[in-house]
Amino acid sequence: MFKNHTKGLVPAALSNMGERFGYYIMNAVLVLFLCSKFGLPEETSTLIYSFFYAGIYVLSLVGGVIADKTQNYKRTIIQGLIIMTLGYVVLAVPILATPENTTWLLTLTCFALFLIAFGNGLFKGNLQAIVGQLYDNPKYAAQRDSGFQIFYVFINIGGLIAPFVAPMLRSWWLEANSMVYNGDFPAMCHQFLSVTDSMSQETMNNFYALMTQVGGPGAEATREAISSFCTEYLNVFNTGVHYSFIASVGAMLISLLIFVATKKGLPNPPAKTKAETVSYTAAEKAAMAKEIKQRMYALFAVLGIAIFFWFSFHQNGTSMSLFARDFMDTSAIPPEIWQAMNPFFVIVLTPVIMAIFARLSRRGKEISTPRKIAIGMGLAAIAYLFMTVFSLVMDYPSGTDFKNLALAAKESMMAGPWVLILYYFFMTVAELFISPLGLSFVSKVAPKSMQGLCQGLWLGATAVGNLLLWIGPLIYNNAPIWVAWAVFMAVCVISMGVMFGMVKWLERVTNEAQ
Repeated sequence: MFKNHTKGLVPAALSNMGERFGYYIMNAVLVLFLCSKFGLPEETSTLIYSFFYAGIYVLSLVGGVIADKTQNYKRTIIQGLIIMTLGYVVLAVPILATPENTTWLLTLTCFALFLIAFGNGLFKGNLQAIVGQLYDNPKYAAQRDSGFQIFYVFINIGGLIAPFVAPMLRSWWLEANSMVYNGDFPAMCHQFLSVTDSMSQETMNNFYALMTQVGGPGAEATREAISSFCTEYLNVFNTGVHYSFIASVGAMLISLLIFVATKKGLPNPPAKTKAETVSYTAAEKAAMAKEIKQRMYALFAVLGIAIFFWFSFHQNGTSMSLFARDFMDTSAIPPEIWQAMNPFFVIVLTPVIMAIFARLSRRGKEISTPRKIAIGMGLAAIAYLFMTVFSLVMDYPSGTDFKNLALAAKESMMAGPWVLILYYFFMTVAELFISPLGLSFVSKVAPKSMQGLCQGLWLGATAVGNLLLWIGPLIYNNAPIWVAWAVFMAVCVISMGVMFGMVKWLERVTNEAQ
């Protein structure tokens, strides 16, 4: 797999793998953690998640500008790793949320998320720019697409392991305190502690049944005893998650050590040519300006498509996490674990897809990068078509209505593991046609003096998509859930059609840029 690739690829990929491991520990639990720690409504938690996720990519623009201006990509990357580490340190401190401290504690949590987002902005796009610079050497130029696919595999090795960390530590800490994990119980604890009178009789029955299952007193206990147990359960439940953030700190430090130790083997951007050493005619200047404009137009066209892909794909951290918690048996598989399916499929399927692309290339039937991106949008549409049809067949109500059903009724409607396995299979294949190849496309068409900025623009497009993530949970909780999946399916189908309509123009611009 590494044959004919530059030696700098592996060190860069290892640095990114460590950072991604630490990041995905936090990302896998973030929405559910905000709900369980602070008792926030799901819509509020996913809104915070959306702004955080968008901030990561918006701040990549800042990181790209800083690196391009200073021409010191490596220093910017190191600064980003240090800032991210500080953010995880803040998140790792276990403090019980109470009505008296919730305001400042939630503010502190959001500040920690800002540090992680800002550090990631300094790190992510600039490391990708360095990988692109590795393939500017004509000797390796033909391997650019496969190089970014390999880089993407390393990202997902970290992402594969990470989702298991928080559930494992949380369950261990609950067991150490004679308690049992249940994904629905924290929300009920918050509801009991704050607005007991608003709980319906059905919800109260569910609450008492779950309380005995997780190690609490029976329904005959006094309100004070039940309140005390709820407070303690929330404390233990969330402290276990806080401990997982310590692993994120360790992962950041390992990534920092790898990058510092190997940075000498990574390229530096070419020195800027002094303006006075080269003179151009007016016609030459006009031609160069026209070429740059064409490149940037092509870049922004693909960025527009990327917005809608990430809007649909990153539902794995919002509405799909809620689906895994509400419509799946969490006693068998914690909802966070399902996010490991995506990186698992990335690792397994990347060599297969690379082999297919290589075989087509040898036969003279190579698929262009823009065409691959269009196909990827079609595959994402298939994933949501499946979820739409399945939810219609099962006659699923909204997430809110489903949670209010009796336990027996809910258990009879639970989805099997194969549902999310199939969903993540199609979404991962779509991702492999879009994300690493989108990075490759950006590195091809970006003007040499704007590589960091252009990689930041790719991440900025991701940010815009992430700003829309809250729409999924909003529909999920207020309409039959098939409606949410149908919206994502329609977005992907329309994006695929637009991308296919631009393919020939994008292919021409890409070929001229090489």
